[in-house]
Amino acid sequence: MLFRIINKIKYKLLLSQIKPEIIGYQDAKGTTIHETGASNMSHISNKKNVFIGEHVFIGHFNYIDGYRKIVIEEGCQITNYVSILTHSSHHSIRLHGNKTLPENLAEEGLLADEVHIGKYSYIGAHSVIMPGTKIGKGSIVSAFSYVNGEFPDYSIVRGQPARIVGNTKEMDEEFLSKFPELKNFHFDK
Repeated sequence: MLFRIINKIKYKLLLSQIKPEIIGYQDAKGTTIHETGASNMSHISNKKNVFIGEHVFIGHFNYIDGYRKIVIEEGCQITNYVSILTHSSHHSIRLHGNKTLPENLAEEGLLADEVHIGKYSYIGAHSVIMPGTKIGKGSIVSAFSYVNGEFPDYSIVRGQPARIVGNTKEMDEEFLSKFPELKNFHFDK
């Protein structure tokens, strides 16, 4: 019994020393984004192309690829093991071989496009957001989804490939009817 108590104390001390989230995320210009946090275990490449709003949570082990512009609006939650991609070389790797190409051919075969995630959207664990994807505000992307394309506001998307399976506005109505005092706090009141 004493051994268990000592191990719990050691574990709590260890956890208290780990800083799993960086509160006060700073963009490429060094500007601190109000109440936004990103795990120090996630990677955001090319920060100058990544625009993150206030009150955003970015969990552990995510890859956010800033090759092209990414906008993650206010209040979004990016859970864990999510890839948000703005480019893919799945064609160009074969077309280019190991050659240095002239500038006018350097992006031939490269899939590259912006990504936009609307405010107060939730991206579930192990999801992949592909280049050119636009997710409307108030949406939910279910865990393990492969998201490619445009999805309107309040979409619930799921699957591989992801498809619209519901509407968060309808889902929220159920909660708001049970707890009407939440109507004053809803992001889209």
